[in-house]
Amino acid sequence: MIFIPVFINFNLMNQPITASRYMVPFILVTSLFFLWAFIHNLNPILIPHLKKACQLSDTQSALIDSAVYIAYFLMALPAGYVMKRFGYKRGIVIGLLLYAAGAFLFLPAASSRLYIYFLGALFIVASGAAFLETAANPYITLLGESDTSEQRLNFAQAFNGVGAFLAPIIGGKFILSGIEHSKEQLASFNPDQLKTYLDSEAANVKVPYLIIGAAVLLVSILFMLTSIPDFKEEKGEKKSLGEVLRNKHLLNAVIAQFFYVGAQVGIGSFFIRFSRYVLNIPEKEAAYKWGFIGMVGFMVGRFFGTFLMKYIRAQQLLMIYSVINILLLFLAVFTKGQVAIWSLLAVPFFMSIMFPTIFALGVKDLGEGTKLASSLIIMAIVGGAIIPLIMGAVSDANNGNIQLAYIVPVFCFVLVAWFGWKGYQHKFKNHDKVLPGA
Repeated sequence: MIFIPVFINFNLMNQPITASRYMVPFILVTSLFFLWAFIHNLNPILIPHLKKACQLSDTQSALIDSAVYIAYFLMALPAGYVMKRFGYKRGIVIGLLLYAAGAFLFLPAASSRLYIYFLGALFIVASGAAFLETAANPYITLLGESDTSEQRLNFAQAFNGVGAFLAPIIGGKFILSGIEHSKEQLASFNPDQLKTYLDSEAANVKVPYLIIGAAVLLVSILFMLTSIPDFKEEKGEKKSLGEVLRNKHLLNAVIAQFFYVGAQVGIGSFFIRFSRYVLNIPEKEAAYKWGFIGMVGFMVGRFFGTFLMKYIRAQQLLMIYSVINILLLFLAVFTKGQVAIWSLLAVPFFMSIMFPTIFALGVKDLGEGTKLASSLIIMAIVGGAIIPLIMGAVSDANNGNIQLAYIVPVFCFVLVAWFGWKGYQHKFKNHDKVLPGA
C-alpha cells in the first residue's frame, strides 16, 4: 500500500529522491508514520474502554494520554542524543523494540486489571514512538530539497493519517464490547458478577496488542537487515541546547506544537464520550464515526494539504486551517445534536497539516542543530498529556459536561494560528523565500 503513493509523490513534488539509494529508506521510514499513528489513535478507544474496565472518572481516564505524552517529553532528548551519537538507523531500531515490548506488556496488565500497569505499558510504547518520531520527521525532510521539505513531510505524514483512520475502526471492532451498563445496573451486580464483567472487558485488549507487538518486532528486524543511508550534520561548532533555542522560530514552533498536539489529542480522546453526551450515540457507532469520517478526513486532508502547498505558502495554510477549526469548535460546543457532532467530525481534516507543517518550519535551516531541534519539538508533544487532563477536569467540574470541555482546544488553535501568522519567521531567509508556493 505504501509503494504506489511513493511514486505519486515523485510526480507531485518533482523531488530528486527517485535515486535508488533514497527509494528504500523513503518507503521504510514512511511506514513508521503509520505505526506511531496507529498506536496513538487507539487511545480514543482505550479511554472509554478502560474507563469501564477500571471504573474511572473522566480525569482519571485522561491519564492514558498523559502516560503517552509524558513519555514523549522525557524520551525525546535522549532519542535525539542517541541519533546524534549513533545515527538514525539505530535510533529507529531502539524505538521499534521499545514499542513492541510495551505492546506485549498489555497482556499481563489486562490479566491484573490494574490501571497503573496499563499506564506503564503505554509509557513504554510511547517511549519507542518518541524515538521513531524524533528520527523519522527530520530524516524525511533531508530526502530532497530544503525548499519543499514541508510538502515532503506532509506527504509522509499522510500515512500517519492512514494509521489514524484504521486504529479507531479496528479498536472499535476488537476492543470495545458494545456493552455499556449504567451506574445503577453496575450497582445491582453482586461482587462475582461485577468481577466477571470487568475482567472480560479488560481481556479484550490482549489479542490486538499481541498482534501489534509481533508486527512491530518484524519491522524492527527488517530495519536491522536493511542498509539505509545516514545524513551527517553540517560541519561546524557543536551547538548547545541554549544556542539552538535562541532561534526564535524554533522556540515558537515548540510552543505551537505543544498546544496543537494537546488540542488534537483531547479532541479525539473524548469524542466517544462527546457523542454519547450530545446525541446518545453508542460507543461502537461513535468509534466507527471517528474512524470512517473524522480520521478519513484527517488522512485525505494530508494529501490535499500537500497539494495546496504548491500554491499556498505552508504558514498561510496553517493559519487559515486554525481559524476554521476555531469556528468549528464553537459550533461543537454551543449547538446540539447532529450539528455539534458533524462540526467536531470536520475538525480533523483541518488539523491534518498542522503537526508536520509546524515541525518543518521549526527545524528549517538549522544545520547541525537539526537533530536537537527535532527532539525539542517532539518534547512539545507533552501538550497531549496536559490539555486532555484540563478537558477532563472541566467536564468533571461541570457534572460530566464533556461538551463544555471542548472550549479548551479553541484556545490552543489561537496559538497555532499566531504561529502561522507571525511565529514561523526566522532570520535565515526573507519571507518570500522561506516556503514553497511563494
